[in-house]
Amino acid sequence: MKKLYVGNLPYSATEDEIRDLFSQYGELESVNLIIDRETGRIKGFGFVEYKNQADAENAINALNEKDLGGRALNVNMAKPRESGGSRGGDRRW
Repeated sequence: MKKLYVGNLPYSATEDEIRDLFSQYGELESVNLIIDRETGRIKGFGFVEYKNQADAENAINALNEKDLGGRALNVNMAKPRESGGSRGGDRRW
């Protein structure tokens, strides 16, 4: 797995800022910050994907608990999304 979960992001963080920070540790595939639909601000977490495993592990070692905007980042391997079931409960019409 080369995809990292990045939590406890400051709400002011931008995709470019996160890309710049994480690209110091290797070549990135993607950066995806999760946006709140109602406010348009990030929800405080996102995902960063590297092209190779070693770079992802280096980023975890270097950036987990690193201060960014007054908040200690939480950086670890992303867990695969669980499949099955609908989100939002049982809706029968």
